[in-house]
Amino acid sequence: MTRTPETLARHELIGLDVRVVAASNPDLLDVDGEVVMETTNTLHVERADRAWPARDDVPRDGRAGNARATQVPKAGTTFTFTLEDGQRVRIEGERLVARPARRTEHTGDSTWR
Repeated sequence: MTRTPETLARHELIGLDVRVVAASNPDLLDVDGEVVMETTNTLHVERADRAWPARDDVPRDGRAGNARATQVPKAGTTFTFTLEDGQRVRIEGERLVARPARRTEHTGDSTWR
C-alpha cells in the first residue's frame, strides 16, 4: 500500500520530511527536517542545520556536540509531512501516539485484522 494523505498515519514515517506547524512548546515551532527515528511518544527529526558530522569531526570523547536529532513529542504537536510525490499532509500528533509497529499494523478497514 502506498502512502497517501488518507493513510499516512498508518505508515512508516522514517525517511519523510516533516515540519512542526503547531506545538504546545513554542521552541518546537518550525522545526523541520527528516524523521530519523520514532518512538511511542516522540519523533526524532534530523535538521539540516544540525546534520550528522563526518567521522573525523567527532570529538575524541565520542560526543558529536550538537549533531543530534531534535526530539519532538507527538502529543500537543501538529506536523506537516511531505510525501514522495510532493504532497503535504497535516496530521495532529495525537493520531500518531502509539508504538510504530502497532500503529502501522492496524488499518481499520480490514475485517481480518
